[in-house]
Amino acid sequence: MTKKVKFMCTAFRDGFQSVYGARVFTKDFMPAVDAARKAGITHFEAGGGARFQSLYFYSNEDAFEMMDEFRRVAGPDANLQTLSRGVNVVGLDSQPRDIIKLHAEMFKKHGMTTIRNFDALNDVNNLVDSGKAIHEAGLKHEVTVTMMSLPPTVTGAHDPDFYERVLRGILDAGIPFDSLCFKDASGTSTPAVVYETIKRARKLVGKDVTIVMHSHDTAGCCVQQYRSALDAGADQLDLSMQPVSGGTCQPDIVTMWHALRGTEYDLGIDIHAVQKAEEVFQECMKDYFLPPEATTVNPNIPFFPLPGGALTANTQMLRDNGLMDKYPEIVEAMGETVAKGGFGTSVTPVSQFYFQQAFNNVMFGPWKKIAEGYGKMVLGYFGKTPVAPDKEVVKAAAEQLKLEPTTKKVVDINDADPKKGRKAAIAMLEAENLPVTEENIFIAASCKEKGILFLTGKSKVNGVRKADPKEKEAKAKGEYTVTVNGKAYGVKLSKTSATVNGVSYPLSVDFGIDEAAVAAAAAAAPAPSAAPAAPVAPGAGQKVTAPMPGLVLRIEAKQGQAVKSGQLVMVMEAMKMENEIFAPCDGTVSSISVSQGQQLQTGDVLMTIA
Repeated sequence: MTKKVKFMCTAFRDGFQSVYGARVFTKDFMPAVDAARKAGITHFEAGGGARFQSLYFYSNEDAFEMMDEFRRVAGPDANLQTLSRGVNVVGLDSQPRDIIKLHAEMFKKHGMTTIRNFDALNDVNNLVDSGKAIHEAGLKHEVTVTMMSLPPTVTGAHDPDFYERVLRGILDAGIPFDSLCFKDASGTSTPAVVYETIKRARKLVGKDVTIVMHSHDTAGCCVQQYRSALDAGADQLDLSMQPVSGGTCQPDIVTMWHALRGTEYDLGIDIHAVQKAEEVFQECMKDYFLPPEATTVNPNIPFFPLPGGALTANTQMLRDNGLMDKYPEIVEAMGETVAKGGFGTSVTPVSQFYFQQAFNNVMFGPWKKIAEGYGKMVLGYFGKTPVAPDKEVVKAAAEQLKLEPTTKKVVDINDADPKKGRKAAIAMLEAENLPVTEENIFIAASCKEKGILFLTGKSKVNGVRKADPKEKEAKAKGEYTVTVNGKAYGVKLSKTSATVNGVSYPLSVDFGIDEAAVAAAAAAAPAPSAAPAAPVAPGAGQKVTAPMPGLVLRIEAKQGQAVKSGQLVMVMEAMKMENEIFAPCDGTVSSISVSQGQQLQTGDVLMTIA
């Protein structure tokens, strides 16, 4: 007897996050949504996760408008699902109860059907209020247990006993839910663990609850994980479509269809119609840069479980900041941050905390600079970690962040924080004379300064790696604009010549460097004119420069303001971390060289203190 396997198409949320760092324009992919609908697909992942903040941070679009358009194109009967991070909802920072409630209400208002809700620490307390809010908003709640494997020889969590305890905790807490998901964002759980975990879950929840398996192909064993899940009693899988399938993403629908041929399982689809939809999707995405690390299996992922959705998001940020050469060192350092951080599952936001701390350990020295998110996690401000974090790391976090460890519930801490919640968000809006709507309140609460930049029209498209059609056409013709010492030259290349500003020169290119020929040509060429060095005026002041690439998030001093040495004068953001810039001396701010929202490189002048 054939058993139909339900599936959700993750291409337009997790696929985008896992390949393009979630930086995709809405208008570009809607034809693919329409094609997928026409191919008979009715269940789509349509937003949430990184596809909320990224629209404001990079695409300069409104995520609520994107969800409205998704509903219009997918049709009234489609099951549109989003991803929520428990008390963090759709951000890296955790929220109080009023914003958790507002999240569910706004996503319901803007056409969503289901919210998959997880906590990276598997702290059931973080699922209680978020699950209740989703249920009371009239949405379907898919409660989630997060999974990964620990590196070899490491034990303490992430085995079937651990996952069973988490699920029993969810059931004992009385959290209302409509379906149950096991989410392995790094794709590192062994098929044997997947089988035993879901087998036990089926016994606990009974035969009528839909059990979903979510994983990624990053470690190369996702198809086998999925088959093990089905054999253990799972009902539904997460699958993607080309060009965002395999590698850091979910397996392709076509791949899974093929893997199930000749078995008792069937996806119940017209595979040829799906192939045609994938052709449309590939055409939609043809101008987007496809990171090579997104398309391959990485056999070392089990040693540093970096999720597909975080892997390319972080490599894209490294590219933004000119730091991609540091990537191998950072991922190697990540194993230690996982081991000493308490074994929270490597999924957003915890995966980001792991990566941020590994980044700091590489850039500033091991444990010399504790990343705020990582530090708060080991101190208990995001909930209880599966095992106790390293004592020395906890001590360093407490000293550097000036916070004491806590065992309080996250929502209780946040409810008492005057910098969080509706009132704080409304104050941000009113300070900029912005409309106080429910949508704007949520944008301000979840995106903070960057949300305000968007709402005031000050943000710009940035970090979206998409080729300009005119640029592609020019490259195909061999046409370039080359700038040397500030002077632009129009250059057109052919096989035998280079035309520079309309003058043609014979050209030949050979492999390798003929040093004698280069030296002779250099000797014959006229010496380039050097620009005279600008004189430094007496008392011109001390320049404050950017210590690393990043975005100007806040300017804390004004021109003409007197400042003291060590006073906070600016905050930059890099790798989703805030980096405080302090005055190097006493004096007066004589000039400010940057503006809020500006992207900078290491050494760029921020301000001058006279």
